[in-house]
Amino acid sequence: MAEPNPRRSARPRIVVVFYSATGNVAALAEALGEGARGEGAEVRVRPVVERAPAEAIEGNRRWKEWVENNPYETTASLDDLEWADGIALGSPTRFGGAAEQLKAFLDTTGGLWAQGKLASKVGTSFTSASTEHGGLETTIAAMNNVYYHWGTLIMPLGYAADPSLMSSGNPYGASWVSKKSSAPDDDALVAARVQGARLAQVAAKIAD
Repeated sequence: MAEPNPRRSARPRIVVVFYSATGNVAALAEALGEGARGEGAEVRVRPVVERAPAEAIEGNRRWKEWVENNPYETTASLDDLEWADGIALGSPTRFGGAAEQLKAFLDTTGGLWAQGKLASKVGTSFTSASTEHGGLETTIAAMNNVYYHWGTLIMPLGYAADPSLMSSGNPYGASWVSKKSSAPDDDALVAARVQGARLAQVAAKIAD
């Protein structure tokens, strides 16, 4: 007879790990976390450490404002990944891939990977770009490549999760095109909430 799973019926654990330069990806991360909480999940929303040189940040007003005023006191850690049943990764596009800041954090996960501690969790990804064809899908796919190596089960946003996604969503994951430095609109935030809710639902089943 199988041993009972001590986590059975417990709330699913979701961690949202992201990099944001101006706050747009952070807004999507918070909406995703909100959607997961709506499904009863325990949620941690964690930015990764900023690694860009000061002179680069100084040259961009919105980047500088975010670095100086962002509200996060706790940054992402390996413990957050091990704790979670479901993981969401978020980053602005950088030439069709994730930002170096997020990649640097992910490059520290080798120990957890070697121990199999990231396998059989559920993963999903989201992004933002400044242009309509600036690499939204390729950035999400690039982040998902990490899940393949971890053995994490990949959960796309899809279109079936909510009717509104047929007109406003990206089936790869929540995304936002920030024209003229605009913040995510209601459609983008709804897509992120739907993604978070779906991640919590699937993670709960996997944790059981």
